Amino acid sequence: MFTSALTGERIGPGYEQRQAVAPSWGPRPSVGHNMTVPAEILVVDDELDLREVVAEYLARHGFHVRTAMDGEAMAARLQEKSADLVILDINMPGEDGLTLARRLREHSDVCIMMLTAAGEIVDRVVGLEMGADDYIAKPFDLRELLARVRTVLRRRADADSRSARPEQPPDTLRFGRWLLDLDAHKLIGGDGGELRLTSMEFDLLHAFARHPNKVLSRNQLLDLAHRRDWEPFDRSIDIRVARLRKKIERDPAKPQIIKTIPGAGYMYVSEGR
Repeated sequence: MFTSALTGERIGPGYEQRQAVAPSWGPRPSVGHNMTVPAEILVVDDELDLREVVAEYLARHGFHVRTAMDGEAMAARLQEKSADLVILDINMPGEDGLTLARRLREHSDVCIMMLTAAGEIVDRVVGLEMGADDYIAKPFDLRELLARVRTVLRRRADADSRSARPEQPPDTLRFGRWLLDLDAHKLIGGDGGELRLTSMEFDLLHAFARHPNKVLSRNQLLDLAHRRDWEPFDRSIDIRVARLRKKIERDPAKPQIIKTIPGAGYMYVSEGR
């Protein structure tokens, strides 16, 4: 169930649209991640009504939108043409959204937005661990969905456009034994190896890098990472930190770069190796 910004109605399972409007697939003026080529979005959900309404609404706002009812259809759509963003429902019959998100992240850096049930904190946590860029809980307002879609795509576009200019020296920050490439949104190791970061991971890592050897509370990290759209009791900061530790620490169980300060928050120790 979600709130349609088109009709003001709350829509859920079993809802029948009285005036169904088929999504338009033709080119429209883009307001997506690229001002000349509209972003490609794939909506994956087993609820027909939700797929159609979301697709039609996003198409009205300048995106090219395709839909799929399950994992098999999703794979077929992506085989036909890649996507910039996959909006993926968690609760689907057969392969659920979390399984599909993990598969996507293993083979692609496509942006992923999870649709979760209201109050299902575990689903959100696991989705973030799978590498999702953002999530939105049902019921949701289509205007909020549109805002989140634009934010995720804008962050990815910023990273891609900057990394496409190799003639410019990379803007980097030292982060332990790594270099944080601010243009390409990735970590570079001493051996030249690279680690791709999701937009949320990059925002958090950038916040730490700009405040070395300083204790930062969860609220401060939310502000510094520009993530005030996360819910007040969300533990996404903890999940992001745990995920980052797996990537950058020699022993994530005994972190030396991002340390937990009991009762206070976290601290990036700049001399940690």
